[in-house]
Amino acid sequence: MSKVEESIEVAVPVTTAYNQWTQFEEFPQFMGGVERIEQQTATLTHWVTKVGGVTREFDAEIVEQIPDERVSWTTVGGDVHQAGVVTFHRLDDRRTKVMLQMDHDSKGVVDAVGDKLGVVKHQVSEDLKRFKSFIENRGHESGAWRGQV
Repeated sequence: MSKVEESIEVAVPVTTAYNQWTQFEEFPQFMGGVERIEQQTATLTHWVTKVGGVTREFDAEIVEQIPDERVSWTTVGGDVHQAGVVTFHRLDDRRTKVMLQMDHDSKGVVDAVGDKLGVVKHQVSEDLKRFKSFIENRGHESGAWRGQV
């Protein structure tokens, strides 16, 4: 099991950053390799990814969600085994620190080599940079789910 920890500051209020992160079906707009996400229930999503020409499908379950604070998940089937949490920290009225921590299991030789080379860490870092650009350019969230799990 490998661990990734990355963070970024975004120039939007904490509620805006959190609300946008709850819009899972929009993740392909800023997450590299994510082809499609389908929100199946309030706590279950189905992911289709394609990285290095390899397509993988899996389900992820939201195991904890506290508005403006955190969203944590774990995979519950499919080709990918991971768990993680993204937390939102108010810096001031217009700035938020977004922190992502993830544990993931490499599958096969190619994944293991990629993991050793820091491919997943790099991908997470780039995804957070794209999230920053996505939300700052919009200036507002595209939707929100304010429920608690």
